Amino acid sequence: MPTDHSEFRYLPAQADARGVPVPPVERLALTLPDGRTLSALRFGGATPEVTLLHGAGLNAHTWDTTVLALDLPTLVIDLAGHGDSSWRSDADYTPRVLAADVAVALDAWAGLPQVVVGQSLGGLTGAALAAARPDLVRELIVVDITPGVDTTAGPAVLREFYAGPTDFATRDELVDKAMALGFGGSRPDTERGVFLNTRVRDDGRVEWKHHFAHLAAQALSAHDPGSSTAPSVLHETGWDDLAAVRAPITLVRASRGFVTAEDAAVFAERVPAARVVEIDASHNVQETAPDDLARLIGEAALTPPSHRGM
Repeated sequence: MPTDHSEFRYLPAQADARGVPVPPVERLALTLPDGRTLSALRFGGATPEVTLLHGAGLNAHTWDTTVLALDLPTLVIDLAGHGDSSWRSDADYTPRVLAADVAVALDAWAGLPQVVVGQSLGGLTGAALAAARPDLVRELIVVDITPGVDTTAGPAVLREFYAGPTDFATRDELVDKAMALGFGGSRPDTERGVFLNTRVRDDGRVEWKHHFAHLAAQALSAHDPGSSTAPSVLHETGWDDLAAVRAPITLVRASRGFVTAEDAAVFAERVPAARVVEIDASHNVQETAPDDLARLIGEAALTPPSHRGM
């Protein structure tokens, strides 16, 4: 599908609300060795210093407000199966598989080691990346996820939201459904989220961009809750990856998110060199506490690696 360049229509109002200028931004596309496309946004018009990885079912635009608050050259990647990146035919969206794509992207688009920030699935992907390619990651910030957190069940309302249908006559129909189930805030905010996470097919129907909604609908219709991202797999590989990371690690725990105080304590015990920071936010910290998260990222980006932890 071609990129809808009106995706940037919301940035001027977002920037104006924050009293900041609209940064230079462009949509990038990279052909991967297997022929798939990996897509990303590059903000700031200079070599990226920060790379942001979103969670499951989201896309690069979930970070827009955080990027405006951050004001640093930033690369924001659409993970495979999300946004403008290709879906995988094998539906394997486990962190190590996703991290392999991110490594190719950083080799192509980043000229220096990055502060890598990953939220939820993006956080586990960042850990896998830092373990496999330490040359690409100068610091890792994991946002509201640990390998011990099982997010696959999800709230019942979320399962209902993705249970189907997966295509709609108009985006307004989807906005109405989202608001009826309590997602989003104001209608304009919900309209923005729906616009940036959907596309219009050649037949005129509107569908979710991310593969997860389609996979969830198939699984629910077949009464099969299993998936390639089974918790046991993520637990095993996630802890191994974190143990192998040599860059400084910060866990951001959202006070109203998925990571409980007990989860954070286990993380601190299993990754003793890491620091744990709590932010008053829900799971999507980049949307509900962008300023606090941007300050944390900015400190990491502007502090020489040799001074971290001192």
